[in-house]
Amino acid sequence: MDFSIKTFDAKSAPSAHKAIKTGCIVVGVFENKKITPAAAGLDKQGQIAAALKSGDISGKAGTALLLRNVADIAAERVLLVGLGEETDAVAEKSWQQAAQAAARTLATLGSNDAVLALPAVKDRDIAWSVRTAVLAFRESIFRADALKSKKDSAAAGVKKIAIAVAAAEATAAKNALLQSVALANGMDLTKELGNLPPNVCTPTYLANTAKKIAADYKMTTEILDRKQIQALKMGSFLSVTNGTEEPPKFIVLKHNGGKAKDAPVVLVGKGITFDSGGISLKPGAGMDEMKYDMGGAASVIGTMRAVGEMKLKLNVVAIVPSCENMPSGTATRPGDVVTSMSGQTIEVLNTDAEGRLILCDALTYAERFKPAAVIDVATLTGACVTSLGHHNSGLFTRHDDAHDKLAAELLAAGRQSGDTAWRMPVEEAYNEQLKSNFADMANIGGPAGGSITAACFLERFTKKYTWAHLDIAGTAWKSGASKGSTGRPVPLLTTFLINRAG
Repeated sequence: MDFSIKTFDAKSAPSAHKAIKTGCIVVGVFENKKITPAAAGLDKQGQIAAALKSGDISGKAGTALLLRNVADIAAERVLLVGLGEETDAVAEKSWQQAAQAAARTLATLGSNDAVLALPAVKDRDIAWSVRTAVLAFRESIFRADALKSKKDSAAAGVKKIAIAVAAAEATAAKNALLQSVALANGMDLTKELGNLPPNVCTPTYLANTAKKIAADYKMTTEILDRKQIQALKMGSFLSVTNGTEEPPKFIVLKHNGGKAKDAPVVLVGKGITFDSGGISLKPGAGMDEMKYDMGGAASVIGTMRAVGEMKLKLNVVAIVPSCENMPSGTATRPGDVVTSMSGQTIEVLNTDAEGRLILCDALTYAERFKPAAVIDVATLTGACVTSLGHHNSGLFTRHDDAHDKLAAELLAAGRQSGDTAWRMPVEEAYNEQLKSNFADMANIGGPAGGSITAACFLERFTKKYTWAHLDIAGTAWKSGASKGSTGRPVPLLTTFLINRAG
């Protein structure tokens, strides 16, 4: 799908929309039978007002009605989309629902092109509208049928979407469009990786994907195998690999878009390509969804693809420790004690708390980059889903000025992109639950505050830099009839990096 920006002279609006020649123009209507200025400019003969008066469209957010042969306009069709109640400015949720309704309807039309002419959104700039439109249309055409012998039927609808903006907003809109398409491409990659089965998306597959991104976007990459990981004394990471024949990979991908001496932002993604729980075996029901336990890795890799396409002027390093967690005669047992790269020892009380065991060594490895900030991303705990559901990712950082600033940046990026997070505590009191009689710490702290104690475990390996942890167990994928990767938190991470580069 091709996107472009179409400008009009604000002084001549709304009559400017009347002259737009296109297969379909999309305009908004409200619940109280009022219409937007763009719709009014197309309604010289009263056909749009008549459709509202007749009740053919209610104006409720997300509703849609297609009109043909509207008199005295250049467009072949007019698509009315509901924007909810009329207020000073459209609510963002209503605008988003309208864009999604437009995407669904345009996918069924015989037209080749369309123009989206929707009004401004309350407290949002033009970049938000452009990004929301692009993501809505791209989501509507995303397919997860790569491994089907018969592909899902592809919609034969509109292939070219122009977003109408006032001439004064053209530069900002065009910049936003470039970033939005790159973001959508990064999200698509994340979703594709997440949805692939674990017999395809192995640690080696993730490594090869990183190599391709490096080649495509002039990045550098380093893939460490088992011997190299052993040489680094990553005993915690390696303990998770003991039960599987699938070779582990430690993936490092670098985007050098900033100045040579600028400290990089480091993204660390949990890459468990299948999590059986190991000896602490998970229940069989729903275990297939543990292919999504590499959601952190997928989102970090997708973010790097977006960063590369944007040519972002920032140094960014992605680190992905990747392996399977499987039971066997050689698997790590509950009660085993392992030594991390940092030298700290860990009593493994539950082999299903394996994500933190691979992340802690990656967080120690991150020290060598002298980072400006480190953000680890992981489908880490079911406890986070219990706390926050599927709406917000969990955000954990220390509580001091530097970490409060980082948390504020991430939370703002989440609000800006619609990929929201909620800050949770990291406090010394929770460390009491991680005490071990036989090692420096245990890898679990019991059911109480499980997502917090997991973050507190990781925090012990991040003392030398500013750090944040995103628990995406509730947001990385959907279950049930709509099962599939969501592509989150690529929007949050990408927006955070864009803001840092800016």
